[in-house]
Amino acid sequence: MTDSSQVTYTQHSMPRLNEPAPDFDAVTTHGRRRLSDYRGKWLILFSHPADFTPVCTTEFMAFARAHDKFAALNTELLGLSIDSKYAHIAWVRSIKENFGVEVKFPIIEDLSMKVANAYGMIMPGADDTSAVRATFIIDPEGVLRAMVYYPMSNGRSIDEFLRLVTALQTSDANKVATPENWQPGEKVIVPPPQTTEAAAAREGEGYEYTDWYFSKKSLENA
Repeated sequence: MTDSSQVTYTQHSMPRLNEPAPDFDAVTTHGRRRLSDYRGKWLILFSHPADFTPVCTTEFMAFARAHDKFAALNTELLGLSIDSKYAHIAWVRSIKENFGVEVKFPIIEDLSMKVANAYGMIMPGADDTSAVRATFIIDPEGVLRAMVYYPMSNGRSIDEFLRLVTALQTSDANKVATPENWQPGEKVIVPPPQTTEAAAAREGEGYEYTDWYFSKKSLENA
């Protein structure tokens, strides 16, 4: 006999950092969008639990207000939820009418949950099909560089995603790392030496030296 109280669900694989982001071809509020459409640009793909909900509304307004700042970083925005494009359209119209904020970026209609499942936006065993607050940063080569998950009850910090994109771009351009809460203009971390000979020489290389494995430098003086 089968225990009818048992709940089964399909396990979907999670995307992996530093590997190609899952491809998609989806209907959005701006027409069809494919991952390849964003080649040569950074992309922030983010999901929200549902349209016409208060926390999601605050997040969308924050993303919308930061739209030009992301554009200055060669970064596009793309939203997603398990709602129809008509619900999305009605919601962004409501946001503009009630809050005076225009949402200029597209939102994916994902009623089939194909994109949400490919990106791990729906938690295994969840009691509904709402996507969590997941955010994915994809680089111009289509590689997934960062992903962040938030609970249903708490909104994201959009300023943190601006900071993170800037940090990733800085690391790529200068072959450096960035410390905790790094802000543009602050010193960056020099990659540690890879040999004992290089470690011995590090102190005399002109960096802000603390120990052989920990040195900083200013990019302005590089």
